[in-house]
Amino acid sequence: MNTRVVIITGAASGIGRALAVRLARRGDHLILVDVDEAGLVQLATELSGVAARSGGSARAEPADVRDAGRIDEIVGEAWERHGRVDVMVNNAGIGLGGASDELTVEHWQRVFDINISGVMHGVVAAYPRMVAAGSGQIVNVASLAGLIPSPFLAAYSASKHAVVGLSLSLAAEAAGTGVGVTCVCPGFTDTPILDSLGPDDLPRTSLAEHGRRYAAGTPGGIYDVEALAADIERGIDARAPMVVSPRAARWMWRLVRLSPRLGLRLTSDVALKTRRMLARATNTAEQQNADDSAAAKVTA
Repeated sequence: MNTRVVIITGAASGIGRALAVRLARRGDHLILVDVDEAGLVQLATELSGVAARSGGSARAEPADVRDAGRIDEIVGEAWERHGRVDVMVNNAGIGLGGASDELTVEHWQRVFDINISGVMHGVVAAYPRMVAAGSGQIVNVASLAGLIPSPFLAAYSASKHAVVGLSLSLAAEAAGTGVGVTCVCPGFTDTPILDSLGPDDLPRTSLAEHGRRYAAGTPGGIYDVEALAADIERGIDARAPMVVSPRAARWMWRLVRLSPRLGLRLTSDVALKTRRMLARATNTAEQQNADDSAAAKVTA
C-alpha cells in the first residue's frame, strides 16, 4: 500500500478527525488543518506515532478555510516538502439550522463563507497543481442536505447543493487529466455539529439547542462517524465520484430523484414535526421561566 500525502481540513473533530485516524493507521503523510489550533495540535501529536509506525507522519497547520491565501500556502508547502499532494479533503464546514424567517443575512453569509468558499479555496489551491502533475484526488464533503429538501436547514442545504454542483462539474471536467473528484454526501452523522449552538457572534436560532433531537427524528436517524470515515476511505481508494451514506441516505436520495413530489411530502412531514417540537420546547421554557419567577417572588 503506497504512502499518500493527504490534506484534511476541519480535521480537529467530527468527520475530519475520524478520517485522519483511519489514514494515520495506514501510514499516510497527513497535513491536518483546522481553525481549532489547540484541538488540532493535540490530534497531530496523537497521530504522529501512529502514522510513523507505517512510514507516515502527521502535522498540524492551523488555518481558517475562509483565508484563501493561507490555504494556498499550506498546499504549496506540502508540495514543496513532498513533491505532491495525493488527496485534498475539503471537509471543514459549519452546521447552522433554524427557521428561515429567523435567519439573518449574517447567518446565511457565514454558512456560505465556510461551506462554499472554504471548499472553493481548497479546490483552487490543489486542483491546478494536480492537473499540472497529472495525478491527485479532490474530496469534497457535502451532505445529504445537498441532494434532498432539508427543512429548517435552508442556508446549510443551499451551501451543500453548491458543493455537490461544484464537485460533479469538476469531476466531469477532470476527465483525462489524471485527477479524480469525490463528493461525500452523508446523512446526519454523530459529530459535535449536532450539539453546536452556533457562532457566538450571531443570534442563536430556535433549532440551536435541538440539533441532535432534530437529526434523530429524520429518516435513518444518526449515523456513526467511524462508519462514515470507513465509507469515505473506501470511496477515496475506489476514486468513486459519489459517496452517499448510510443506506437510508441513499434511499432518500433515490426517492427524491424518482419522485420529487413524494420526497417533498416526506420532508414536509419532517418540517411539521420539527415545528411542533420547537413550539413545545418554547412553551416549556416559558412555563419554566414563569415558575422560576413565581418562586423568586415567594422567596423574597
